[in-house]
Amino acid sequence: MQKLLRQAQGKQKVIAIVGPTASGKSALGAYLAKKLSGEIISADSRQVYRGMRIISRAEPGHMVGVIDPRRTYSAGQFAKDAGGVIRKIMIYHKIPIVVGGTGFYTEALLTTPLPQVPPNKKLRAQLAKKTQKQLLSILKKLDRKSAARVDPHNIVRVIRAIEIAKAIGKIPALTQETAYKVLWLGLLPPKNYERLLQKGVKERLTKGVAAEAKKLRAQLSNKQFLALGFEFQLLAQYIDKNLSESEFTEALVRGERQYAKRQMRWFHRNKNILWVKNKSEALRLARRFLSR
Repeated sequence: MQKLLRQAQGKQKVIAIVGPTASGKSALGAYLAKKLSGEIISADSRQVYRGMRIISRAEPGHMVGVIDPRRTYSAGQFAKDAGGVIRKIMIYHKIPIVVGGTGFYTEALLTTPLPQVPPNKKLRAQLAKKTQKQLLSILKKLDRKSAARVDPHNIVRVIRAIEIAKAIGKIPALTQETAYKVLWLGLLPPKNYERLLQKGVKERLTKGVAAEAKKLRAQLSNKQFLALGFEFQLLAQYIDKNLSESEFTEALVRGERQYAKRQMRWFHRNKNILWVKNKSEALRLARRFLSR
């Protein structure tokens, strides 16, 4: 821990809060922002789109609801846009606090950039004809670790992972931060995690997630909507009355639990993450980091 804190000297300092879905990242981010005069930057591949605030459980912050859902948006584009936000935050002498569960986004922004692999339209057209099972089989043969981390229900991301793997081989190991000095704070799933996931689904239903999903679905083709991920596939079934509320809740909790496991596999690659137990510990580490 001492070594990681000593590394954070010289460059612009950024605090990153990572962890699986529903682990309390947003609450910790808001707490640190208030205590440290910081500003939140969301690093979430769903929250970045307009019309998904309830579905993605978005909280106020930069990079929330800024992209048209019909537009294809990559981790590299996010890194460029969010990097501009960080520069603006610096002008006002505030502390950038990056909060997110999307590993591709946080790493693209805060570490050595991902390889710049241009879109391969011919390959994408070929892969679009294959089933989910076939795509996952292809990815496993190319890069087994990447296949274990990617959301298998997000066909767009699976195809992109195949595209990268075919171009350069396996996704390279995580390297040290470049543009910034980052304090990586991680939150583990709490003991009552299952209950929190259930509560989160019920809250979204109460807030009107079905109506939000219907509106979003009307803007997209059915294929685009379903390609957004497993939660959107379940929402489509729920809206079409192919799932009852209890069936939808059970399926979404199960899917989010599986997604959390993939997130943790991704974050465990980053040996710089300090896994904290509570807000007080996080604040102590953050103050120490900023004072050096």
